[in-house]
Amino acid sequence: MGTMSEEILSAHVGKDVVAGDIVIVPVDFIMGQDGTTSLTIQAFRNMGGKSVHDPDKFAIVIDHNSPSPLESVSNIHDQIREFSEEHHAILYDIGEGVCHQIVPEKGHVLPGGLVIGADSHTCTYGALNSFATGVGSTDLAAALISGKTWMKAPGTIKLIYSGSLPAGVYSKDVALHMVGKLTANGATYKALEIQGDVIDSLSIEARMTISNMAVETGAKVGIMRCDSMVQQYLKGRTTEQYRGVDATEDARYDKIVEDDLSALSPQVSKPHEVDNVVPIAEVAGTEVDEVFIGTCTNGRLEDFSIAARLLAGKQVSRRVRLIVAPASREIMLRCIEEGILDKMVRAGAVIVTPGCGPCVGTCGGIPADGEVVLSTANRNFKGRMGNSNAFIYLASPATAAYSAINGVISDPREVFE
Repeated sequence: MGTMSEEILSAHVGKDVVAGDIVIVPVDFIMGQDGTTSLTIQAFRNMGGKSVHDPDKFAIVIDHNSPSPLESVSNIHDQIREFSEEHHAILYDIGEGVCHQIVPEKGHVLPGGLVIGADSHTCTYGALNSFATGVGSTDLAAALISGKTWMKAPGTIKLIYSGSLPAGVYSKDVALHMVGKLTANGATYKALEIQGDVIDSLSIEARMTISNMAVETGAKVGIMRCDSMVQQYLKGRTTEQYRGVDATEDARYDKIVEDDLSALSPQVSKPHEVDNVVPIAEVAGTEVDEVFIGTCTNGRLEDFSIAARLLAGKQVSRRVRLIVAPASREIMLRCIEEGILDKMVRAGAVIVTPGCGPCVGTCGGIPADGEVVLSTANRNFKGRMGNSNAFIYLASPATAAYSAINGVISDPREVFE
């Protein structure tokens, strides 16, 4: 009948849905974070909301300003905690981690499900075969009251990444390559269906990196297949029954893009647009003042393991600040247990609270005027990290760690060679 997105929407509505249809669909899980939830609370009350439709399917994560850096923010956090308690919602308070790590980590996302969040990078959960998308705070409030949301079913662009990634090239390089090729507006309000041998070979953590950046092409979702890797990831995280969804053989796509990534080099996004992507050779040697490894894109155990291998026994350049933020408390504990943080700290890294702080420029590493930052985040717009006069480059954890040692943007393939 249809694409993965059409199949999921059809199953939720109870009738065939095709691209362009406007539908009202029941929602399986709802997420808010501290940067948007105060607006959701206001809209909820303005709509006359008395109770949350299903409190067990609603979580608020305090991650964007964690711990609070300002009195005004503390008051917002207090309001969020009161609302959560009043409506029996799930609350993940400061230090638990980034919403887009916490929600799948805690088993709230299932294959074939439909998830909305008041944050654009909710599309991360597409790596678990879920139709997951960001919505505005008002739409989130309406969904809290009704348990449903409305949307226009998106058309789909199918991306097939074949081949195998060379040593020193990782899922972040695939994600940046994807954004660079499609451009920032190349998939506006489309669904990206991402598959191929490269995707099949990646861990769920690595796949999340790619789905996370689907929105940087303008896409509504970045969805992948449910395979044994997904099933293994969900073991111990949920006891609920689920059924993976795949596209049918007669599915119709707006476009199909086939790309062999066997010769892909490390990719870097230059200031100040995410789709300003170039091979690392074009920017190698650029001096950096700050390196940041973390975020909902690359703050997972696998990312830190890769970075720690490069940093072990080395020292961060004296002119560089290396800031590290695990994406969750669970990841931080695993990094401690496996000696990963020990290697990073001994190399000169500074570890900050699990959360979004440095990425969104609220706390934990705001650059000075004119400084150059190399970050594993998903955005490099002016002011993204708290200073509109800084210059942000985006790269993989391997590129970030190796560059922190050398003090300039450096190609991690040199280590493998």
